[in-house]
Amino acid sequence: MKTQQNNVTSTGRRQFLKASVAASGGLMISFSWPGRAAHHEVKSHSDSATELNAYLLVDTDGSITAMVPNPEFGQNVMTSMPMILAEEMDADWHHITAKQADFMPEEYDRQFTGGSQSMRQGWKPLRTAGAGARTMLVMAAAAKWQVPTSEITVKNSVVSHGSGKSASFAKLAADAALMSLPEEIALKNPENFTVIGQSKTNLTGNKVVTGQPMFGIDYKAEGMLTAGIVHPPAYGTTLETADLDAIKSMPGIVDAFVFDSMEDDYTRNYFDTIGFTHLIAIVGDKTWSVLKAKKALQAKWKAAEASTHKMDRFGSLTDVTVPAGLESTEWHRDQMEKLLDSDLPVLREDGDVAAIFSNTPAERQIERTYFAPYLAHNCMEPMNFFANVTDVGVHVAGPLQAPGFIVGSVAKRVGVPEDKVHIEMTRMGGGFGRRAYSHYLVEAAAISAKVKKPVKLLYTRQDDMTMDVYRPTYMVRFRAALDENNKLTAYQVDGVGVPEHCVAHNRYPAGAVTNYLARGAAVASNISTGAFRAPRSNFMGASEQAFLDEVAEMAGKDPIDFRLALFDKALKDPVGEAYDYDASRYAGVLKEVREKSGWDNMGDDVKRGVAAYYCHNSYAAQVITVTEKGGLPKADKVFSAMDCGIVVNPIAASNMVQGAVIDGVGNAMYGEMTFTDGKPDKDNFDRYRMIRMNEIPASVDVSFVKNTIDPTGLGEPPFPPVFAALANALYQQTGERFYEQPFIHQLEKISKSA
Repeated sequence: MKTQQNNVTSTGRRQFLKASVAASGGLMISFSWPGRAAHHEVKSHSDSATELNAYLLVDTDGSITAMVPNPEFGQNVMTSMPMILAEEMDADWHHITAKQADFMPEEYDRQFTGGSQSMRQGWKPLRTAGAGARTMLVMAAAAKWQVPTSEITVKNSVVSHGSGKSASFAKLAADAALMSLPEEIALKNPENFTVIGQSKTNLTGNKVVTGQPMFGIDYKAEGMLTAGIVHPPAYGTTLETADLDAIKSMPGIVDAFVFDSMEDDYTRNYFDTIGFTHLIAIVGDKTWSVLKAKKALQAKWKAAEASTHKMDRFGSLTDVTVPAGLESTEWHRDQMEKLLDSDLPVLREDGDVAAIFSNTPAERQIERTYFAPYLAHNCMEPMNFFANVTDVGVHVAGPLQAPGFIVGSVAKRVGVPEDKVHIEMTRMGGGFGRRAYSHYLVEAAAISAKVKKPVKLLYTRQDDMTMDVYRPTYMVRFRAALDENNKLTAYQVDGVGVPEHCVAHNRYPAGAVTNYLARGAAVASNISTGAFRAPRSNFMGASEQAFLDEVAEMAGKDPIDFRLALFDKALKDPVGEAYDYDASRYAGVLKEVREKSGWDNMGDDVKRGVAAYYCHNSYAAQVITVTEKGGLPKADKVFSAMDCGIVVNPIAASNMVQGAVIDGVGNAMYGEMTFTDGKPDKDNFDRYRMIRMNEIPASVDVSFVKNTIDPTGLGEPPFPPVFAALANALYQQTGERFYEQPFIHQLEKISKSA
């Protein structure tokens, strides 16, 4: 078990703590994220100013405001990050309020919600900022009372001395702001935490449930117009003609025009989409006017030509080719099957897999192929953004996950320097990776620049579902061989996908099998795809863990025991140069879920499945039991075990895991987007099946492996193993293995044949 080795942090002249007297007379501590070369200049603060990247403000009334740099979409950073600050400050939690920071690229290294990295990367800076504030308050009190700092204690926003003297943070704030920080600041030992590890209710929850205007779709500004977009009906097509004059004459319509959201010579980044960039904009006085105009629009579409553009993939410049043609789901499947049967590029090879398979009897070998369809994100709040482009600069406001990856696209499109683009971040009504691709922000800015008015761009649900950045479709083939003692002696994984493959070649069971081979390749496509909760892992966790369950059955072993034996091999006699997981922690979540679920004491009549997976720096294991309801199996009880290091806010962490479980069950059972001649076959919830309230598990029990490892990811890691645990449980219930998502199609066939 890893432990925190050093609870002393150095500030230094080039580090990120700096104090100043705020305009209100309070103490402000501001900081940059690790890796910044130098700190910024601290400006005066008032309630209306949001000039800093992240800071603490101790006001004269005793209130403490924590600016939260990472965008919030339900993962609870608006509470968990202030908890870290309050912990190291020894602040009274009841004095803490939170406020979403604007995008400040000169201050933040990573103002991004994605990859389950917010808490992992913010842990040390937030703790240091809180400890720095506490240190200066103590120094101010020591100077005032003429006593050593070592004799002073801090608790619940009060600084005290053994002589009986005490003062609140509010009384000391102005003096503390004049103190110079020492080179080193002591951080608390985790065993002394009093806020971290305690369940705290959401600081902004009341605003959410009372319907206060926090979301981008709520945003209003004086003189604001409403905009809508019309995109081609099918991928692989583009606009030929449109009767825009007829639209302009409609009541309430201000303008209608064709525009390009990206210039041809623009080098795109990883979060710029390859989808529709040649669009029709309709601008009106209100939403209803725009919706009627969109329905009335007469347009003709034609086949698009193949194209190539430059893309900067995190510093690596590459050419991306977008093929022509009208693609369909069945064509994608055919292409993936052909690719699987080809000689795929090798990603990793340990031992001699081919020799083992050729020398192992067929009855001790197993080969299985798994398939997953495209998935739409379907955020509860459709895409939207406000934009006001003026001669002074650009002000945009709305929900997005990755402002740093889109600001350059906005600046380039409207022809201003990046430092003239001000991004105000609102709360997001769902994300799951979709809002990292903020093309709708660029579209809003381009429309505002054309009409020279502030506009709010609104997508309809149909726009959102048919112009998504879909989870790619994947196919993977596994092959395994057992020796005469029923031990796994060879393992092969071949993964393909459209437009990316799904194989993480250093993941489990790499390092745990003597003979291991991983290969992968992809099929090019013009359909726009991107990150979906736990990218690639959401399929690999499902397929790999379902396959291992079948291998364990062939070996005649309990599925948990079978997995634990592999982890023991990785611990005692690892294979190859690298594998990217900690086998002891991986085994730990399996042991935890075994105990919490009562796995060893379940009767034969309980139909259950187990799975475990590692991704985004954390470990998750799930046990799911199923029962029959309405003639179909239904997930009944779920036991989830997590190792994500120190859990800052247990109630919020449990809620996040429960949400991931329900999301996983829903997508495994029902999630599916298909295409016919480039056109999405589903454009609303009447056809795109989502999980319903009466279909969610009756209970989701969440437990956490206790340790003092710094926090790691939690938003994404619980998601992938849910698919496999459910598939394995359904096998126990129906006697059939499930190789294709969504499972509902096979279940309905089973039900009809019963």
